[in-house]
Formats: sequence, structure tokens, C-alpha cells
Amino acid sequence: MSSLCASWSSLRESLVSRHQGGRENNQEEFSSTPRQRSATVSEGTKVDDKVPTVFKWEGGGRQVLISGTFSNWKTLPMVKSDTAPSKYLVNHATSCRSHGDFVTIIDLPEGEHQYKFYVDGEWRHDPGVRIVDNGMGSKNNMVTVKNTDFEVFQALAIDSEGSGGNQQKEYSQEVPANKPWEKVSGPPVLPPHLLQVILNKDTPLSCEPTLLPEPNHVMLNHLYALSIKDGVMVLSATHRYRKKYVTTLLYKPI
Repeated sequence: MSSLCASWSSLRESLVSRHQGGRENNQEEFSSTPRQRSATVSEGTKVDDKVPTVFKWEGGGRQVLISGTFSNWKTLPMVKSDTAPSKYLVNHATSCRSHGDFVTIIDLPEGEHQYKFYVDGEWRHDPGVRIVDNGMGSKNNMVTVKNTDFEVFQALAIDSEGSGGNQQKEYSQEVPANKPWEKVSGPPVLPPHLLQVILNKDTPLSCEPTLLPEPNHVMLNHLYALSIKDGVMVLSATHRYRKKYVTTLLYKPI
């Protein structure tokens, strides 16, 4: 029995020593190997000098592809859309509205690019835009991309970001000075829906004189004031409770 216990204890010590030795070797192996940086981490922000350009085909068809020098004349799919995205630069279309037209957006570098449409298995060009001879007996379309054409969108984006600043301002009684290039605006125009006042109107003979016609929902919870006559000002407001409307009149002497 004592020999069995001695052999078991020696076996356990050898296993523990092996385990500790393997762990030390693994730690040395991990520590000696430098940690690789992730490929997604970039050293700096790269500025993209390409301009999003909208291409549109208005000649109909069931399937339309586009090919050009920007894709080494490989065909790219176009999407049938009711409205072309107007926030991007349109270089070869005069209007962003399309009805069943085929549209695609391609990021192009600055310069001239030739392209052509592949409509239902047939190569075609758009006769409504710039056309050049490709030297092979057919014609291509050409678009000129300039970074200056896209600066207006960048300026609008910067202006929208700057307008929402967190500058702390205080209320005061001082009227701000008008700048010479700013147009002085008057009071806002009253919406036409609020002009349909149900008071002081002639009621038809078939109507109950103590009842008013059903008001429009935009007239609810608005305070109306009548012109002061004989030193009395008349105020009115209409409220709704479920399906009933109540109009309250207030006569105040001035």
C-alpha cells in the first residue's frame, strides 16, 4: 500500500512539473512573438478624390448595363428607379426626375471618361449628351468630371455642420442690428387654413341659429381676436371633446 501511494505521488509531481513547464514555454512563445496590428487600422485618414457621378438611361428597356473606360469596359448593372438621387452630382443628365429610367452612381476620378449603355443585348449611346467617335465605326458618350463641380455640396455640408454649434447665448431686450446684405423679413404669413373663421358669418336658413358648422381640425385651440369696436374686444377659442365642439366667446372692455 505504501509503495502504491509513493508511486502515485511521484506520478502526480511529474504531471504537475510537465504542466508548469509547458505553461512557461507557452508564455515565452507568446511573449517573444510581437502582436500583429489589425489590417483595419489605418495610419491616417485618406482623402477620396473621386466624385460620385450619376448616370441615367432614359431610352427604355428591360435590362440596362453601363460600361466605360472607368471600368476597363466591364459592364456594371443599372437600377430601374422612379426618382434619381438628387443629392449627388449629375454630370450628363439635365434633370434628376425620371419615370422608369435606369440609374446608377459611380465614383469617378477627375478627367474625361467614355462610356456606353448595353440595352437588352445591344450596345447603344445616349444621343442627348456629349458624343465622341471611338474609332471603331461607332460612337460613345463622354463625361467630364471636375472636383470643382462637387465643391458646392461640400460647402453645404460644412455649412450645415457649423450651423448647429453649441454656443451659449443669452436672452436680452436688445434688437439685433440688421446686416446690409440681409433681407429684413416681416411677420410670418398666416396659414390659409386659419382664415376660415366660423364666427361672424351668415348662416343658411336651414341651419339652427344656435349651432355653428363643424370647424376644421386646424382651427382648434387657437385664440381669435375681433377688432376692437365701441371699447370692447372679443376673443374666441374652439375646443373639442370627443365628437362635440365647444366655442367660447369672451367680451372684454378696454
